[in-house]
Amino acid sequence: MHEGILFIVSAPSGAGKTSLVKALLERDPHLALSVSATTRPPRSGERDGVHYHFRDLPTLRAEIAAGAFLEYAEVYGNLYGTREADVRLGLRPGRGLILEIDWQGARQVRARFPQAVSVFILPPSWAELERRLCGRGTDSEAVIARRLAEARADMARWREYDYVVINDRFNAALADLAAIVAAERLRAARRRGQVEQLFADLPPV
Repeated sequence: MHEGILFIVSAPSGAGKTSLVKALLERDPHLALSVSATTRPPRSGERDGVHYHFRDLPTLRAEIAAGAFLEYAEVYGNLYGTREADVRLGLRPGRGLILEIDWQGARQVRARFPQAVSVFILPPSWAELERRLCGRGTDSEAVIARRLAEARADMARWREYDYVVINDRFNAALADLAAIVAAERLRAARRRGQVEQLFADLPPV
């Protein structure tokens, strides 16, 4: 059984990260998604501890000051972050834990978990990214313009990651993501205990 593996998955808005991670979780029972903490109020249907750990601002700031968070950021006036205790609890032997975070959060996590495996998801082209963001039909032109500007800055960070997946055809990108998980599980360093046991069980010469 391999050791627990921490996967970081980042992407610019519109690249399809959330859909890919959701599909990967559905096909791999040994993977779980880390639940972030936030100060934003719950939306309809959201449950504390399932979708987010919902906290008020003073509580979350106090936890951050106490060093309880691996990473945190302010997004549109609300704080979001990943608690170290949640990550360590999720990294059980034989399991994988996925963090869906931006490149800034990824930097913070790698500083504390240098063994984390990082994956950056890109769209096949800038034109396709524009089409996806405009095609949602829920955002104003100003919001779309802001998201595109942020996406351009985010995409420039791809070199900081271990793997890059280009989400052109969804099923192919999902297969690539699953292959990364499989390859990491097969690393010799992660299987050392299992291999050593195999040799310990060999009959004497």
